Amino acid sequence: MRHKYETRGIVLSRTPSGEANAFVTLLTPTLGLVRARAQSVRRSGAKLSAALVTFAESDLVLVRGREGWRVTGAVLAENWFGKMECAAPRRRAARVSGLLVRLVAGEAPEPELFPIIKGFFEALAALPEEAHESAEMLAALRSLAILGLDAGLIQGASSVFAPTLLASVETERADYIARINRGIIASGL
Repeated sequence: MRHKYETRGIVLSRTPSGEANAFVTLLTPTLGLVRARAQSVRRSGAKLSAALVTFAESDLVLVRGREGWRVTGAVLAENWFGKMECAAPRRRAARVSGLLVRLVAGEAPEPELFPIIKGFFEALAALPEEAHESAEMLAALRSLAILGLDAGLIQGASSVFAPTLLASVETERADYIARINRGIIASGL
């Protein structure tokens, strides 16, 4: 019998596989970035389907098998996609999530990434649209720093996206963009 891992996770991406299955890229606080298979999730009435949509934060049950990770259970805790009321914050969330998925080739056991993305999604759902660009820059730079692609100083705790902090990020916008670009270049993307 295989060991079951129970953890909270955010779905960063979901890719169809076959007629009814999907591969999901999950960011968890305990296991880091995990790519897992979800069987029959695309069938109508599938129990796991609501908990495994893109940008869903769910309580997950994962099993590690010979072919990789498999999702065996999921209960939706927060639907961040639904809380981001228009397309602009969703695009920002997709850019940061896509960057993370591209930067991490295999599985990454960096649990520090989870509070960054969760705080970023909370900021996109709660803060006014003027603060979203600064939140995106801060989330991208914090993620690059965790992955070892930026060594500079970053203000605030990893999950904090306070309006005062985002205002200071906006004043240093050019520096943040340059650091993000250097980090992406260093990654080889």
